[in-house]
Amino acid sequence: IGTLLYVPLLYGLGWLISRPLLWLTPQWRPDQVDLAGAMLALALLLASLPWRLRRAWGCREPWQRLGLVAPSGPAALKALIRGLTKALVLLTLVTLALLASGKARWIGGAGLSEAELLNALALVLGVGFAEELLFRGWLWGELSQRLQPAQALLWQAIVFALVHPWSRAGWPGAAGLLGGLIMLGVVLGLQRRADGGLLWGAIGLHGGLVGGWFALQAGLLEMLPGAPLWIVGPGGANPCLLYTSDAADEGLG
Repeated sequence: IGTLLYVPLLYGLGWLISRPLLWLTPQWRPDQVDLAGAMLALALLLASLPWRLRRAWGCREPWQRLGLVAPSGPAALKALIRGLTKALVLLTLVTLALLASGKARWIGGAGLSEAELLNALALVLGVGFAEELLFRGWLWGELSQRLQPAQALLWQAIVFALVHPWSRAGWPGAAGLLGGLIMLGVVLGLQRRADGGLLWGAIGLHGGLVGGWFALQAGLLEMLPGAPLWIVGPGGANPCLLYTSDAADEGLG
């Protein structure tokens, strides 16, 4: 019960605490208030995780168990660089495949605005850290207390996939997006395992994919009609309509 309710309660508290912003800051859009609620929930997660791990897992070193603290500083940095490098390679391969198949057009001359570049960096740092801490850190650890290692790896990926809005792509594209997200969750789990339990490689890989995909679609790559949803995400030929971390995750599944 504690595992099932822990994160939803934190998210609900973040949402409730952020509601007064609708009246205190009327210039904010509802989605900006929701983002503030999500950031508050992340802060509550960071504050309560040590208590949760000591109480439920019997863990004396929670941040090391979650993979955020390495025995040596260079190990974490090296893992992060490896993850970012893999993300760059994967994005390059996807871009080349889209260009070669005629499903996209390179418009790199337009470049990125300062706001778009900052947004991409925020996705690298924010989404990569937050989602990996939640799914490959806390959730995988919780499942590992109750399931066999292979089962825990698979179920954290399934939960990771289900909480993304994959269904809005419509059938049969939604099935492809769901399957791709599950595969991405497994790959990120295997990345953490390959890094000896450190989370930073998965953070670099996940954040690099999300931020890099946003940057490509924001001003470097134009999607053309007929681009496969399982590659580009539910935004199709108009990705600007869905410039969110969810769309980036789904497109790179």
